[in-house]
Amino acid sequence: MFKKIIKGSRKHSKSDSTDASSRPPRSGNTGSDLNPNLVVNHASRPGQGAPPSTNSSSPMVPPPMSAVEPLPLLRDTPVSERQNLFMRKLQICCFLFDFTDVLKSAREKEIKRQTLLELVDYIQSGSGKITEICQEEMIKMVGINIFRSLPPASHENTGQGASDPEEEEPYLDPTWPHLQIVYELLLRYVVSSDTDTKVAKKYIDHSFILKLLDLFDSEDPREREFLKTILHRIYGKFMVHRPFIRKAINNIFYRFIYETERHSGTGELLEILGSIINGFALPMKEEHKLFLVRALIPLHKPKPIAMYHQQLSYCIIQFVEKDYKLADTVIRGLLKYWPLTNCQKEVLFLGELEEVLEATQSAEFQRCMVPLFRQIARCLNSLHFQVAERALFLWNNEHIVNLIALNRQVILPIIFEALERNIHGHWNQAVHGLTMNVRKMFMEMDADLFDECQREFAEKEARAQEVEEQREMTWKKLADVAAERGDNMVTV
Repeated sequence: MFKKIIKGSRKHSKSDSTDASSRPPRSGNTGSDLNPNLVVNHASRPGQGAPPSTNSSSPMVPPPMSAVEPLPLLRDTPVSERQNLFMRKLQICCFLFDFTDVLKSAREKEIKRQTLLELVDYIQSGSGKITEICQEEMIKMVGINIFRSLPPASHENTGQGASDPEEEEPYLDPTWPHLQIVYELLLRYVVSSDTDTKVAKKYIDHSFILKLLDLFDSEDPREREFLKTILHRIYGKFMVHRPFIRKAINNIFYRFIYETERHSGTGELLEILGSIINGFALPMKEEHKLFLVRALIPLHKPKPIAMYHQQLSYCIIQFVEKDYKLADTVIRGLLKYWPLTNCQKEVLFLGELEEVLEATQSAEFQRCMVPLFRQIARCLNSLHFQVAERALFLWNNEHIVNLIALNRQVILPIIFEALERNIHGHWNQAVHGLTMNVRKMFMEMDADLFDECQREFAEKEARAQEVEEQREMTWKKLADVAAERGDNMVTV
């Protein structure tokens, strides 16, 4: 009898394999791959193989479905049978289709779409509390659909160097009509008041979160937006996962900064962190300060910073507003990564610098003002008028002007030469006019200091003129000596 049962199960599995291409992927070590009607009683365990009672309130995982067929609606099904029907609907949603061909399996795709919509409505309405095994199967179904190999980035398809991400057309995933509903289902499950975190954390575990974070590299902005919302909700609801999520995001940033300089979801991850930083308790933990120094400040280094600078700047400002003593660390970090040849990046840095200075107190300002205004002086003399103009706009901020006024004895001598050179030689009229306004402001602020700086500048210019004249005289003498000797001399 035992051999007949085994032989029958082998025939069943052989016939199943012929339709494997349309089946849902197997979900690992679950019992869904087994026929629940097949019972093998071992002599050593006489009572353990008995089939469960049909009156049991705990549903069994139904056998795998071989094809996508419509099922009755959950609302039209008796309450006692809804959990089993719920799991059968999950199995329908595990079937994967080719969305590059619109006409292929159109009927099955529509059945799956309608089933997904019904599951979302069922979870959202809270009409029936789903059991633990149903939750497990649902998270597996979500994983089967969303955890996939992302297509290569657009610049990787051609084998050419990466182009400017700002100039690229956004990629739209053809599978999104179904993926969106799967993401909606996961979101509704996470935010539902019926979801017990003690149960849910068994399935939304570290492995699940890491795979979710990997999807942030998707080039489809719609997917990244959903991921941002879901991960933020997971962070808020599952307190046990918070340190792990922060560490995992750190690792993504490290790889982006020091290896690839290419990641589609940096901006979305920074948006999540902006909300997290806003909720940091005071005094701030050392772990959070290290995150600022090791991850956020070095994010100023990569070339595509324009893609996420707004979100990065928000995170930086949040740190300074939480703990004003971090202003010196942030400003010195900006100076460390200050661009040398990228003028558009300099404009971004100057805008961020203004926001940081607005939250900076006098003591922290004094610690970094000398290297800071040496850099500002270089920006004032930039031939790129937007850089020079943006640097001069710092004097339109009342708080920054007050900080400068308190420390004018140190600051004015550093930038006086840059102001004078702009007045006498900058090609842009707008820069020339703004420089005149700043110069007048310093003159009214401290006339004696201004006169002293002007006298020192005049003396420096005179010494430079003397050196130049001496150089020319030396060359003239050499030319005269060469002419007397009759030597051929090449003049430059």
